Amino acid sequence: MKYLVALFTTLSIFAYSQTKKSTPAPQKLADAYNLKFKINGLKTGDTIFLANYYGDKQYLKDTAYVDSKGSFVFSGKETLPNGIYLVVMPGKQYFEVIVKEQNFAMETDTKDYTQNMKVTGSTENEAFYGYLKYVVVKGKRGEELKKQYEDALKNDTLKAKKLRDELIAVDKDVFEYRKNFVKQNPDKLVARIFKSMMDPEIPETPKLANGRPDSTFPYRYYKAHYWDNIDLNEDGLIRTPVFHGKLEKYIKQMVLQSPDSINKEADYLISKVKNEKSEIYKYFIWYVTNQYETSQIMGMDAVFVHMAEKYYLTGKAYWVNEDTEAKIRDRYNTLRYLLLNNYAPILVLQDTAAKEKSFTSIRAKFTVLFFWDPNCGHCQKETPKLARLYDSVKTKYSMEVYAINTQQDVPAWKNFIKTHKLNWINVYDGKGGSGFHKMYDIYSTPTMYILDENKKIVAKRLGVEQLADFMETYTKFKKEREKENK
Repeated sequence: MKYLVALFTTLSIFAYSQTKKSTPAPQKLADAYNLKFKINGLKTGDTIFLANYYGDKQYLKDTAYVDSKGSFVFSGKETLPNGIYLVVMPGKQYFEVIVKEQNFAMETDTKDYTQNMKVTGSTENEAFYGYLKYVVVKGKRGEELKKQYEDALKNDTLKAKKLRDELIAVDKDVFEYRKNFVKQNPDKLVARIFKSMMDPEIPETPKLANGRPDSTFPYRYYKAHYWDNIDLNEDGLIRTPVFHGKLEKYIKQMVLQSPDSINKEADYLISKVKNEKSEIYKYFIWYVTNQYETSQIMGMDAVFVHMAEKYYLTGKAYWVNEDTEAKIRDRYNTLRYLLLNNYAPILVLQDTAAKEKSFTSIRAKFTVLFFWDPNCGHCQKETPKLARLYDSVKTKYSMEVYAINTQQDVPAWKNFIKTHKLNWINVYDGKGGSGFHKMYDIYSTPTMYILDENKKIVAKRLGVEQLADFMETYTKFKKEREKENK
């Protein structure tokens, strides 16, 4: 029996109230959905929840209460979207149902929800529970064989081999059962769900002209056919525990983690969805945008900029409200100027003698823009570390630091500079109004941007301990590129 670990946390965040009219209207309309359940073993008055999967989360959809016969009903005036739903009981126990038909009945027992399940009025759930019952039997047999196999490995290798073959046969039986089920029920949602779980079958690896196997073929074939078994016109797949994992695996494991590659694949996936009003279309756009706006990998904000520019700011993400669109536009207008290989936005600030200084006049192979605050605890630890690194490697790497005080506590700033002997270019916004916080997306300190000799951004938000390694690696890379281009 499955137990829900995080469902109720999710429900508390995303739940919306379901109000039942105590007095029916004079002309009562028929319910759009009417799901009847009877479960022996529940107590009168128990609260039961109906929830649905959506991506990698679950959302509360309806609430019902158990009567004296162990029965309860979920009903409502709006049709339930297709998908897998969870009937959640006290003790966080639950079982799953397929919702496509909107009127059906199911009866079971708390002793074994799956094996005792009886379905009326739903061919989808009849098929689903027929499959589950088969899998449970095979699963129990597999567990028995696995235990025997592990015992046999200790003293009887021949028997272990035989048991291993039997285990493989059990897995093959389940695979074939699912495969045949999909073929025999092409119009069923449950069959589309099972099909979406299947990986493409990779044919034999061909040989190259030199007679050796093409080692890249399995990957290329698998990637090219990854979506073959997934019906991108079936929004019901969004409401299963399968779809999000398939998308995440493709984006994170099958696609090179570089902005150009991700942008290309995102556009490809979105173009495969023919219905722009579909949930899958929305989910593709939302997932990629959200994933890379908050990515911890340097440079991935270029994906967010691409998605915002192509979909959100052109009206293609038609479902977002004006406030959300305004926030995305504002974020886009900040980040697009801070992408790797862009020229750093120019700053002209004042030094300790109130003289204007700009980093554009610095002649160095690396310029570090260091945003810090003398009253920030983390800055008080990191700034002296950077000062020591600066003194030891500034000549080796041709490095200069343009350090920006993010606050206006001038006495504390000057005292820290003197105490820690910060012998680089120290500046602050003495005149006010430079807008560097927004210009450089400074939401925490310390923050570093590393510029090359042309004042293009080559790295950002590194820690002090990463700076020397970056300059070493980047210098070697640049030398190798120069050799290649000669």
